Amino acid sequence: MAMESLAVDTDRVLAIVLAGGKGSRMDVLTQRRAKPTLPFGGVFSLLDICLSNLVNSHVRDVWVVVQYQASSFDPVLAHGRPWDLDRNLGGLRVLPPQQGIGDEEEGMATGNADSLFRIRRLIAQHDPEVVLVLSADHVYSLDHREVLRTHREAGAECTVVTTTIGLEEVGHHTLVDVDEDGRVTGVHHKPDEPHTETIASEVFAYDAKVLVEILDGLRERLGGEAPDGDSGLGDFSEHLLPELVQRGKVVAHELPGYWRDLGRPSAYFRAHQDLLAGDLGILHSRDWPMRTASPQGPAARVHEGAEVLDAMLGNGSEIHGRVERCVIGPDVVVEAGAVVHDAVLMRGVHVRRDARIGWSVLDARCEIGAGARVGAEEAQDATSRLKSEEVTLVGMDAAVAAGAEVPHGSRVEPGTTVS
Repeated sequence: MAMESLAVDTDRVLAIVLAGGKGSRMDVLTQRRAKPTLPFGGVFSLLDICLSNLVNSHVRDVWVVVQYQASSFDPVLAHGRPWDLDRNLGGLRVLPPQQGIGDEEEGMATGNADSLFRIRRLIAQHDPEVVLVLSADHVYSLDHREVLRTHREAGAECTVVTTTIGLEEVGHHTLVDVDEDGRVTGVHHKPDEPHTETIASEVFAYDAKVLVEILDGLRERLGGEAPDGDSGLGDFSEHLLPELVQRGKVVAHELPGYWRDLGRPSAYFRAHQDLLAGDLGILHSRDWPMRTASPQGPAARVHEGAEVLDAMLGNGSEIHGRVERCVIGPDVVVEAGAVVHDAVLMRGVHVRRDARIGWSVLDARCEIGAGARVGAEEAQDATSRLKSEEVTLVGMDAAVAAGAEVPHGSRVEPGTTVS
């Protein structure tokens, strides 16, 4: 990170992490947890990455907006302690769904702009200069002080952190048109025929007063046509960002390095394969540490006769069989004779003898019986082209009986048994 960024003032910066989405595209993996609490890289969670980037950037006022499966955040956030955010003044604040406060909408938020609208009065009372708004399901490294520098030097009302991805992925994101001066001139919400590879990374810096003003104005204009309990604002790319772009004071800040949205099974799987190919410059930097509340445990153990190739092993894991191109979470056991390749195994998974697992994601505490088959025996497609429906997903606390088979691309519901 650039040393000159250390001079950037962060005292009146409020960070709002929008972590309330259901994450339905992740299917069985988010039926018992919120998507931002999904593990990544064995011992971290997605939320760890977001919060670590903020604290490393000296941003100390952080609000986390939760909604779906709100209780799943408790062990991950740990009151902000891993990030030194458990303070008497400022620090971490968790905002659950709110009803009956002023003229706020009833029910659950229907998009990230709607989420901001519902807390706009709290933002105004806090009186920050800049509001950083972030989604919590992406993997990246970012010094937010550099974003603040871009924002202030441009006199912007909004700064959009952008990144560039392949055309095969851009249709899942918001495309951004940027002119040669760095001004954002157009916004396109998940277009069918993308014309650019530049997207919004879902990290924004807003002028706080302008943000509240625009949210109120949009509600007044759109709310009459929205269903009861809905502000009509939806997601940021539907109304909020286009409204700001029309005012002519939205600029882009290009994100350097790796970025991936882990909102789909194929992207989640691919990001772990990327991690196995190299650190990505995210998880193991002494100058930019990733912090976590993940419980500690004894070192992983590879027993005599085991084979481990291109794999990451979480603390407390016990490997007796063959593990290849896998990310293994804490306290995982792979018994002798079992073969696990091209897979992500979360905390506490137990793979019995002679089982076979491939091209799969197994959630916490799954039990795979002796001689069972889960997913594909061999690679069915190049990893870069793997579709979400081709990744086998086994939900939390599920079991696969001895000798049973879970076909390639299957979904196993949490807590169920395949026999």
